[in-house]
Amino acid sequence: MKRDKKKTAVLTPLVKRHALAYLLGLVTLFVVDYVNLFVPQFMGEVTDGLEAHALDAAGVLAICTKIVLCGVVVFVGRYFWRYFIFGSARKIERELRDTLFAKLETLPQRYYHEHKTGDLMSYFTNDLEAVRQAIGPAVVTCFDSSVLTVLVLYRMMTNVSVKLTLYTLIPMAVLAVFGYFFGEAIERRYAKMQKAFAELSDYVQESVSGERVVKAFVQEEKQSEAFRAVNENKRRATLNVVRLDAAFGPILHFLVGLTYVVAIVAGGYYTMLGDMTLGDFVAFNMYIGSLVWPMLALGDSITMISQGVAGLGRLHEVMDEQSEIVDDPEPDEVGSLTGQISVKNMSFAYQKDLPDALHDVNVEIVPGETLAVMGRTGAGKTTLVNLLCRVYDVTEGGISFDGHDIRKIPLHVLHENIAYVPQDNFLFSATLANNISFGKLDATREEIERAARDADIHDNIVDFPEGYDTMVGERGVTLSGGQKQRSSIARALLKDSPILILDDALSAVDTDTEETILENLKRVRQGKTTIIIAHRVSTVQNADHVLVLDEGRVVEYGEHDALLRKENGVFATMWKKQQLERQLLMED
Repeated sequence: MKRDKKKTAVLTPLVKRHALAYLLGLVTLFVVDYVNLFVPQFMGEVTDGLEAHALDAAGVLAICTKIVLCGVVVFVGRYFWRYFIFGSARKIERELRDTLFAKLETLPQRYYHEHKTGDLMSYFTNDLEAVRQAIGPAVVTCFDSSVLTVLVLYRMMTNVSVKLTLYTLIPMAVLAVFGYFFGEAIERRYAKMQKAFAELSDYVQESVSGERVVKAFVQEEKQSEAFRAVNENKRRATLNVVRLDAAFGPILHFLVGLTYVVAIVAGGYYTMLGDMTLGDFVAFNMYIGSLVWPMLALGDSITMISQGVAGLGRLHEVMDEQSEIVDDPEPDEVGSLTGQISVKNMSFAYQKDLPDALHDVNVEIVPGETLAVMGRTGAGKTTLVNLLCRVYDVTEGGISFDGHDIRKIPLHVLHENIAYVPQDNFLFSATLANNISFGKLDATREEIERAARDADIHDNIVDFPEGYDTMVGERGVTLSGGQKQRSSIARALLKDSPILILDDALSAVDTDTEETILENLKRVRQGKTTIIIAHRVSTVQNADHVLVLDEGRVVEYGEHDALLRKENGVFATMWKKQQLERQLLMED
């Protein structure tokens, strides 16, 4: 079967690393196959000896002892080839999984926008399992069947009859041709089955995560119908593989049976003519029996190798992805940042054919200042901080930290010096203590509690039955929106970076809690740069400068108090409206 070399590129170095173990396993497997060949010979000697009355009890016992010794060698050998080959396959699977995960961590945000979770999960499950089968059991069956077939045919030719052996090759030749086309077909169908499995996994994951929304809108039946459609697609794709495999089995057994028929008819004919002894006939049929397993194993190996190659092809779709966000070949020597940020004439578009998400933005932040970024939904606030974190690269203009172009700063240095609280406030399925200390794994319990107090969530945590050891559900589902936000803030404060970015991080807390957190931020962030994205004017009351965006453009930028004094200014208008709303709420 034709195999694209590119599909095996990621696997080749891993196999080479374990080449010695594979070699030892294959040598052991060869020894087992070779020793197995003597059993039919010994059986033939016993048959001829007994027929000719040339063997006594001692002779029979001696031959039986040889057979037993062969069995012992085969037993020990089978253990060791399993240890070397199957063990290496398991190690390669683990290393390949590590490589794949490490690759996913380097991919840009764009990749995750274009690929679903279920698809990515299928790489780590079914695809890697298929690859392991191809480099483990398939290697054994392929090598074993090939070597055993060659050795058996050689013994058949040298010990029994060349002519009779050639007759038995006819069904095997038919099997080889049929196996080629079967392998090509099974590879295509397996790839489609894996895609259907990924769609099913993604739908289940998404539906379970959005279970509360489904129930809230009474859409259980609609979701079930959609699931049945996805599930049916998976069933059809799987059946396409199973049907082909099921058709191959009977054909394979038919060819095996045909080989037996050839052996019995032709062998019996030559025995009756006297060209073969009865012992040769018995030995020949035992050799044919030895060929049954290689012929059956060939079908299994074709299936496993085809599925493994299909799985590798899918894995290479990930491995071939290139991240646009990489370190400069000649980065500046930067070990830390002070918090000085300069954005000059910066524009950015998510795609070339789309309008700018940000256009001609200019901002200057000195260490210790707090910048507030405000604007309507879709104004470009989150895009701005994503560019500051270098999730994307700017299209025009530039961003610099401490005078260094952001592209010249090593990524790990940039990220180590920025603490970020995103809008979604993602929490892991771990304890609250582990979630808060995620950015500082060696943090003491005292440091964790101090950060929690500064984020005004300590009292909530100690009220939980297990306190800081309380397990957080998937994505923080067991916590309220405000608790998740404050836990994320605590995580960022514990990191204590020179730059802190809060992306609408106080939207789910009440005004009193917000005020407490802002006062704590003012205290603990002295001398450090803070960027706050907010919709409420009260959130940015302590900001040194305010940047107001609208449709990706800067409509106002200046000191907080100066913007408030602008009579018809955008920021002043927002402040007046929100003050009026607050007064109306207080009156109610």
